[in-house]
Order: sequence, then C-alpha cells, then structure tokens
Amino acid sequence: MKKQSRFSILLGHLREHSSLYLFIVVLFFMGVIFGAIVVNSMNFTQKQDLLVYLNRFFGQVADGQFANAKDIFFQSYFHNVKYVLLMWVLGISIIGLPVILVLLFLKGVVVGFTVGFLVNQLSWEGFLLSFVSILPQNMIAIPAYIIIGTLSVAFSLKMIRQQFVKRIQEPFFQQFLRYSLAMGCICLLLIPASLIEAVASPVFMKSVITMLK
Repeated sequence: MKKQSRFSILLGHLREHSSLYLFIVVLFFMGVIFGAIVVNSMNFTQKQDLLVYLNRFFGQVADGQFANAKDIFFQSYFHNVKYVLLMWVLGISIIGLPVILVLLFLKGVVVGFTVGFLVNQLSWEGFLLSFVSILPQNMIAIPAYIIIGTLSVAFSLKMIRQQFVKRIQEPFFQQFLRYSLAMGCICLLLIPASLIEAVASPVFMKSVITMLK
C-alpha cells in the first residue's frame, strides 16, 4: 500500500510538472547542440592546442597515470553537489529563476562541446572514447540535474504566484521541506554517478585507448 501511495505521488508530480520537465529537457539538449556547434566555430590553432592536451591526457591514462580513485570521487561529487546546491538556493530566490535555466543550458553546452570535439577530431575513436568516459556517469548525473532544475524552477514559480496571487495559502514551510528533501535525494543519487566516474570510467578509458593503440 505504501509503495502504491509513493507511486501515485510520483505520478501526480510528473503530471503536474510534465510541461516544465519537457521544457527543461529541451533546454538542456539545446545546450548540447549549441556546444557541438561551438566546436565547428573554433579555428585550427585552438583545435590543435586542445588536441595536444587531450593526447597527453590519454597517454597518461594508457600508462595508468591518472589520479587516485578516492580523489576523483570526492572532486566529482563535490563539484556536482555544489552545482545542484546552487540551483537549490536559486530556486528559493525569485530572481534566481533565469539563472537556473542558464546553468542547465551551460551544463548541456559542456557535454555537447566535449563529445563534439572528440568526434570532430578523432572520428569514431572519439565517439568510442566519449561513450566510455562521459556517458556512464552522465546517465545518472544528467537526469539528476534535470530533476533538481525542474524542482527549483517549480518552487520559484510557486513563490512568485504566492507573492502576487494571495489566494494561494499553502504554508511555505511544507513546500520548503518537500523541496529540501528532494534536494537531499538528488545528493544521494549523485553518489553512484561520482563512483562510476572515479572507478569505472578510468578503467573503460584505459581499455579503449589500449585497444585503439
């Protein structure tokens, strides 16, 4: 009965915010496309400089000279948590609404640029490298960003409506508590994403680079 109740709550949430989720997903993928387009606008020198850096990095990975898994995990996790915490804080402030959208768009740009550059410079080898180094952790991290981004925008819109439409009388504390609990769940969800980035991705990358050599 409890599981059914949770499922009905989740279903109700998705129905209520379906258009907002769609908007956030489209915004994110617009960022991915924009990031891929930026690669094509780079001049030859800029591309070569980045490629030299990447080749040096891949050489270190092939030789097993990457950072300690523990250091990678904490660096990745705290970076992700800081990002979603910033969106959470911006959701509380009405003026933070456009900044949340910009942050989600920029996250898409970073992913699109990284994948686009690897494919542009290394062809199918770049696609394979991006598949093993970027996709695994982002299969968890990207949905987490989209969820917290949607919740932050929804919370900010509720505050705006309460500010200007006095008929809405839902207590602020209850809304804030639900919003904060969702933030805590997202932080927990980011743990396996960072674990994959720290433990699995370097192994996958080393295997692929060794195979390509």
